[in-house]
Order: sequence, then C-alpha cells, then structure tokens
Amino acid sequence: MTRKVLLVGDGAVGSNFANDLLQATHVDELVICDLSKDRATGDSLDLEDIIYFTGNTYIHAGEYSDASDADVVVITAGVPRKPGESRLDLVKKNAAILKSIVDPVVASGFKGIFVVSANPVDILTTLTQKLSGFPKNRVIGTGTSLDSARLRVEIAKRLKTPIEAVNAWVLGEHGDSSFENFSSAVVKGKKLLSYPEITPEALEEIEAHVRQKGGEIIAKKGATYYGVALMLAKIVATILDNHDLALPLSAPINGEYGIEGELYLGTLAIINGQGISHVLELPLNEEETAKMQASAKTMQETLKQLEE
Repeated sequence: MTRKVLLVGDGAVGSNFANDLLQATHVDELVICDLSKDRATGDSLDLEDIIYFTGNTYIHAGEYSDASDADVVVITAGVPRKPGESRLDLVKKNAAILKSIVDPVVASGFKGIFVVSANPVDILTTLTQKLSGFPKNRVIGTGTSLDSARLRVEIAKRLKTPIEAVNAWVLGEHGDSSFENFSSAVVKGKKLLSYPEITPEALEEIEAHVRQKGGEIIAKKGATYYGVALMLAKIVATILDNHDLALPLSAPINGEYGIEGELYLGTLAIINGQGISHVLELPLNEEETAKMQASAKTMQETLKQLEE
C-alpha cells in the first residue's frame, strides 16, 4: 500500500516537518499545499535533494483534492497571535482558515487521520473533528507535546541527568492555562519532588522557564519550529508505521479528570495506525485537578463564544 501524506501550510513548521518526516520513516508520496504554489513547488524540489539518503519519495506541490487517497493530512496553516489581540480574535481568524481546508479535504473523499498543529491547537483540533465529522480517534492535535519536551529539558539540566531519565508532563491547554504535572513526575525512577534540589522555589523557576522559553525564542529569531516539527514527524511516522507511542497530545476528553463535554485537551494518549488508541488519565493531586478543569473551562468558553 502507498504511504501518502498531505501537508497543508508550508511555513517554517511545515517545511521542517516535511524534512524531519522523510528522515523518520519511509513515505511513498508527500504532497505540499500552500497559498504560495511557488513556495510549495520550491520546497518540493529542495526536499527531493535528500531522497538519495532517505529513499525514493514522490514529492510535489498539490491541491486539497490530492487528499483523496492520503493516509494523513497535517495542518500547520494559520496566522500567529498579534500583540494585543484576544484569544477569540485569533480563534475566529484561524477557524475560518481551518474550515477552508477541512471542507475540501473531506469532500475529496479523504478517509485517513487529521493531525493539527495550528494554534490555538486544542480549539482547532476540536473544530477539525466537528467540521469533518470524523471519529474522534482520527483527529489529533500536537497539544502539550512541545511544552512537555521543554519541561523535560529543564528538569534534566537542573538535575544534571540524561533527559531520557526524566518522565514529566505539561497538561491542559497548549497556552496560558497549561500546568506542569509535578506530582507525578519521575526522574531515574524516583519522584521528582523527592529530590532535595527540587524546592518550591525551584519548581517556580522551572515553570517560569517552560512558559517563557517560546517567547524568548520568538524574540530572538522570530519563530519556534524545530521542536514542534519533530513532534509532528514522530506522530505521523507512528501512524504510518502502526507503532504504539505515548505522547501528551490534544486528545478527546470523555469524563477524564471530571471533565464533560465535546473537547480536545492536552493529556497523555496512545497513538498508532488507527490514530488515538486511547486516552491515559494521569494521576493528579487536588490542585492539579482544579487546574485541569479550569483549563477545560477556558477552552469550552472560547468554543461557546465562537458559536455565538
């Protein structure tokens, strides 16, 4: 069977994702869609130069109709939040862009899996499922995977330990209401909170660094893209290879953490060739549970405003 991926949005995240994906697994066909056909064509030609090392892939610019026989459609298209712009204003802009993508992709006969990485990702993943009418397991958002990577890096640096020894998650919205699940974090098989170096002040510093890192990168180089692009490549490669992988993603919540309603939110989930296999409800303390529920409420209020 042909392994085919269609990418919508060929900006910094999209182009880096395409490069990472070709190095992560074999893809028979990669279609790049962008408002700038020249950019999509140029990137296709540029990416052809690496297939000598990665294996033969048919890479080309295309249209939404090319999704008809794709396994995965990856959406990175959207506009960034401007200074002083409200969350709702950003959601309205990107929701309109999203609808202009999802409708023709579904109309093409696409039967695969949507992977969303445009912001606000939890809202747009929820909307992708509603617009497409797809089963919830076949719509995935990158969620708090990038936040969690930053958390693990910071903990590893602070404790001077290999990053693979750190098991820690950021949960909730990929945004202002996210939180670190410190109570369940483990380093080298020991609870993070049992380390003498991890004082309340240290936890505050770690949290601040995780939250501020994206802004610092944007201030210095204009955008962040390496981390989320590689996360996207890992997700898509896992789907194509039909392996099981646990990641903190925008996943459908159905009673987990005491949250009801139609909503995708950042939580640990298992993905494979079927999309989201199942959601894993992590143990939270009372304070963290309240934060998770508050994050869900924020997302639900935004979705409600969008419908008004």
